[in-house]
Amino acid sequence: MKIIDITLDRLRLELDPPLHAAWDPQPRRHFDATIVRVHTDEGVTGIGSGDTMDSFDTVKDLFIGENPLDIARHVKAIETANFHGGRYWPLEAALWDVIGKVAGLPVATLFGNSARTLPAYASSAELKSPEARVDAAWQAREAGFRAMKIRIDRARIDEGVAAVAAVREALGPDFEIMVDLNQSWRMAGDTAQATDLATTRRLVRRLAELDVFWVEEPLPYPDADGFRQLRADNPGLRIAAGEMHHSVPDLLGYLEHDVLDIYQMDVVLAVGMHRARTLAELAQLRHRAFTPHSWTNGIGLLANLHVAAGVGGGPFFEYPYDPPGWTPERRDFMLAAPVMINAAGELEVPQRPGLGIELDEEAVRRWRI
Repeated sequence: MKIIDITLDRLRLELDPPLHAAWDPQPRRHFDATIVRVHTDEGVTGIGSGDTMDSFDTVKDLFIGENPLDIARHVKAIETANFHGGRYWPLEAALWDVIGKVAGLPVATLFGNSARTLPAYASSAELKSPEARVDAAWQAREAGFRAMKIRIDRARIDEGVAAVAAVREALGPDFEIMVDLNQSWRMAGDTAQATDLATTRRLVRRLAELDVFWVEEPLPYPDADGFRQLRADNPGLRIAAGEMHHSVPDLLGYLEHDVLDIYQMDVVLAVGMHRARTLAELAQLRHRAFTPHSWTNGIGLLANLHVAAGVGGGPFFEYPYDPPGWTPERRDFMLAAPVMINAAGELEVPQRPGLGIELDEEAVRRWRI
């Protein structure tokens, strides 16, 4: 079997009204998606998505003519290409889709088959008043979710804590709350400083008193000592990070020095599926958790789901959901049907061979740039 072509479809969905994502200094007036297709000489096509795949044409020749099943070789080739500029992990997802289709198995089975379903948490996007966030939490609860992640802006700390407190009071102790401080990395052009360690320590102590399940991305990635300090301050609270940490050696250092409770590497944005599995298994061997970031689209979400379910990730899986600004229909506009949770609030691993992706080709044509 040989790769005969790799094609990209660049799509753009206009967002009206725009999405006011808490981590983005500008409202998002459109949502872009790049779909990668790996075509083979035996008629099997693999599909991936996630990162933008900018300038991929300059390295495409590294893969044409190769056997798509040689995944270890391809991961190394992607890493060499990434070193020089791009982030081409969606290609690896498409290659795993090919491998699963050739094997006649879901990719999660190839990764270990530890779980058929994972409990999902509603991962919010926007900053909302305490009253509006309580309404959104009830809406999530009614949709089946048993947990929600709430964003807190570094410039609006008191309002953010008030939102967490309001949800805790309204929904009670059986509804889990995660909090994301969005301080580990920045969108392009966002030059604002993260809050200092002392301020962050005070904030995390306040959140611990509200019995949050974890605090995510509370500090910039280089501040490993600060992460450990937060864990020491709050022994009953989990600290999570790593969603956009691209350095496997640095993540190995985090594991070696026990920096985090929960590792969150996104398989289509950060380190790829193969490397994420290795890091996840190492984390679990150290009695730490892996639950990946999945804020791309339904294809990227499925790639992360297969890895997490394969290795036994958890205890929750991220499901981007914050209506009306962010809905499954917006997120998965290129799919025949959006990826949905079941009545128990869980994401079911598709049992079709590969990643289980079904594109809406008419939507692809309509929204192609």
